[in-house]
Amino acid sequence: MGSPRTLARPARTGHGGHPRLAGDDLRVARLAAMPNLPVPFPILATPLVRRVAWHIRQIGGQLDRRFFLSLAEGIVAIVVVAAILITLFEKPWTFESFFDSFNWGIATVLGQGESSFVTSPAGRVMSWLLILFGVGMLGMITGALVAMVIDFLLKEGQGLGAAGHKEHIVVCGWNSTARDLIAELRGDDYQQKIVVLAIADKNPAGAGVYFVRGDATDTDDLARAGIADASAALVFPADGSDESDMHSILIIMAIKSAAPRVRVVAEVNNPRNEPHFRRADVDELLVTSQIASHLLARSALYPGLSAIVTDIVSGGEGSELYRITLPDEFIGQSIDTVASRLRSEHRATLLSVNRGGRAFVNPPTDFVLQLGDDAVVVAESLGTLAPLKLHDLNTVPQSASVVPSA
Repeated sequence: MGSPRTLARPARTGHGGHPRLAGDDLRVARLAAMPNLPVPFPILATPLVRRVAWHIRQIGGQLDRRFFLSLAEGIVAIVVVAAILITLFEKPWTFESFFDSFNWGIATVLGQGESSFVTSPAGRVMSWLLILFGVGMLGMITGALVAMVIDFLLKEGQGLGAAGHKEHIVVCGWNSTARDLIAELRGDDYQQKIVVLAIADKNPAGAGVYFVRGDATDTDDLARAGIADASAALVFPADGSDESDMHSILIIMAIKSAAPRVRVVAEVNNPRNEPHFRRADVDELLVTSQIASHLLARSALYPGLSAIVTDIVSGGEGSELYRITLPDEFIGQSIDTVASRLRSEHRATLLSVNRGGRAFVNPPTDFVLQLGDDAVVVAESLGTLAPLKLHDLNTVPQSASVVPSA
């Protein structure tokens, strides 16, 4: 067996240095999630509550505080005038009587005033006027709340809200690849939440996916997509031009500036632009044209290979690629024992063991698992296996590559 190959962070390579299909890398992005910290009131951490709170903050920042101050001053002035008149008409002219009249006026505006407090015709007229004033104030407040709800619903429908999710996947940009990826993620075992950030008039992904209308190079739009709380971001070019690749690089730079810990996977149009993506600190690259050409070439040499690869890297029925955290009881066991146990206990076929930035495909029989190792397997479902978490990727391989067998 040859020496293990050190894994390059941005791209996966196969035998001969050719890029390989990154199905398991996309699955890592799908399964990437960090455990949430417990909160005293879990309902306050729900996406809907956070969206409403974001809208309230936005509205609060646009309100004119002087208007509300003037409104409060006007209410107090009206009640003071009414209290003075009630005191003159019915009560002794003392400060205590005036204060009682003022307190009654406030209670009447709020709908809690006692009708027996006034007995004269003038007092009852003042009482009616204060009641009407209170009803008007209630109507104005109700109207404001209704307007706030309508504004919330309209902005949510137009993609002008904030996602409110945590540990989700942010899809930046939209094309046919993104559309197929959304369908793939919807059928995944882990059921990761998805947010689409794109320049579009309506949600291009349809129901079940939160839509944020905006430019992924804009930090404010990224913040509305919840990039700081996301587990991964997938960047797609709008078309097949070099300009779209350059725009994708700007998106990557914006994401890395706003949320350095977020794992970024990008689709590339032109292979010559790969160095620019690497300098932008992208975590994974996917050159779809190269993947298609290499897969077609291998299928020409080995008939039926394309169907097998497509089945493995796609969701739905059949087996799929998963990157998993190996159970603790596997530590210290040989590769043959681990492969046998994965097959018998989990119906999973072992493809690769990843250790310290290196991937071991088809290692020798004396290969023994160590603490921190993870694996790539083919299985129909995760079952009881644990998917590799995003925080594990900081210390273990980020992608798998072929290690020449003996």
